[in-house]
Amino acid sequence: MSGLSLRPHLFQITYPNCFTNTCCSHPLWDLPEEREEKDAIGVRRAAQRRLEIELGIPHYQAPPANMHYITRIHYKDKGDGIWGEHEIDYIIFLKGDVDVKPNANEVSEVRYVAFDEFDKFLQDLKDPLTPWFSLISNNHLRFWWSNLHRFEHFCDHEKIFRFQESPN
Repeated sequence: MSGLSLRPHLFQITYPNCFTNTCCSHPLWDLPEEREEKDAIGVRRAAQRRLEIELGIPHYQAPPANMHYITRIHYKDKGDGIWGEHEIDYIIFLKGDVDVKPNANEVSEVRYVAFDEFDKFLQDLKDPLTPWFSLISNNHLRFWWSNLHRFEHFCDHEKIFRFQESPN
């Protein structure tokens, strides 16, 4: 059974107390190993670093070699009018068992949601989703998730899915 780990932002400047995907993968420019572009290895290394920071997943349980870079998305959201986002995000899946010890400064809770329970989870959710996760959930997530067994058939490292500004 496959599942999705979701967690709400807790003390984030943008989109606090919103449910979102497992972690971000923003590479740091001052880390040369995260600037490598071939096969998105730098972004996968950044995701490994962020998984440890945000969710306490040990480095060795989330090696970049086990991460599958699918594609990129571009989105813009005006947020609260002071803080918002306009960025390109990488979509990466990690399959495997991991130990999760959430960083209380980043995450208030973690939920594991199985594929066949995802729609009900969204329907029953009282808290909002982050804008990017809402766009991903409404557009491509179910397709990607239902094809975990054959990533290589739908990975697109050239395309950037562009989403219109999310409504606020």
